[in-house]
Amino acid sequence: MNPHSDRLTTGDGRNALRMERRLAHPPAKVWAAITDPAQIGRWFPSEVTVELRPGGAMTFSMPGVSGVAMTGAVTDAEEPRLFAFTWGEDHLCWEITPDGDGSLLTLVHTFGDRFGGASFASGWHLCLTALSQLLDGEPTAVPRDTGELHEAYVEQFDLGQGVIEDTPEGPRVRFERQLVRPAETVWAALTSGNDPAVGAPAPEGFTAGQVPAGPVTEAAAPSVLAYRWHPEGTVRWELGRGTGHGARLVLTQTGPRGFAADAARNAWHERIQHLAARLLEN
Repeated sequence: MNPHSDRLTTGDGRNALRMERRLAHPPAKVWAAITDPAQIGRWFPSEVTVELRPGGAMTFSMPGVSGVAMTGAVTDAEEPRLFAFTWGEDHLCWEITPDGDGSLLTLVHTFGDRFGGASFASGWHLCLTALSQLLDGEPTAVPRDTGELHEAYVEQFDLGQGVIEDTPEGPRVRFERQLVRPAETVWAALTSGNDPAVGAPAPEGFTAGQVPAGPVTEAAAPSVLAYRWHPEGTVRWELGRGTGHGARLVLTQTGPRGFAADAARNAWHERIQHLAARLLEN
């Protein structure tokens, strides 16, 4: 299985993750593995019930979690070629085509949260690995991703770049980045164990090159740190709920018109990359 062929595209406010895997089994056997709830539960991220017909109801329950289930509906069911369904606001399309003495399985996952793309891709890669093991008659034992696979997809899909936004007050540099550790771990890495105080200089971990460590204006561990780096500019770190792996970081820097936004974006990119690499060590 080659994850380097996986692609993430964006259009009309939606994102499509496309993953192809060659399986050494005929389409009928692959079809059964992706539509039979007894088999799905051995490789899919949740337990599933399904009425296998267009419009049929589906439920998704996490193993060991009672009373909480998501719902969906079958949109396509053409044995043994096409199985597609909604899962909450997402859409999953599984297409099986003959490929020699085996099959080519193509998954297209359509969703809204672009910055969750690396989490989805790393999760599906592990699921597809388990599916291959199931079809081969082997135990479905796949080690969980400790972050390395996720970060490889961040780089592959170019999800680590920031943007410069024009606002009435001046330019704003903005980064959104899915991290691989919970907010408490990220906060500890940024503060080096010393919680910041309002009015004190911002800790070094929250700064980047050419951005002065001005006075902290807001501090709420482990979710928010804001400080003023210029009379007309602020830096704000927010750590919120993410997808799969850990916290979602949103970092913004505002400033007066004419401030070196390009240089700031480059500096913050380097800073966040360093943070992401450090988190892999924890």
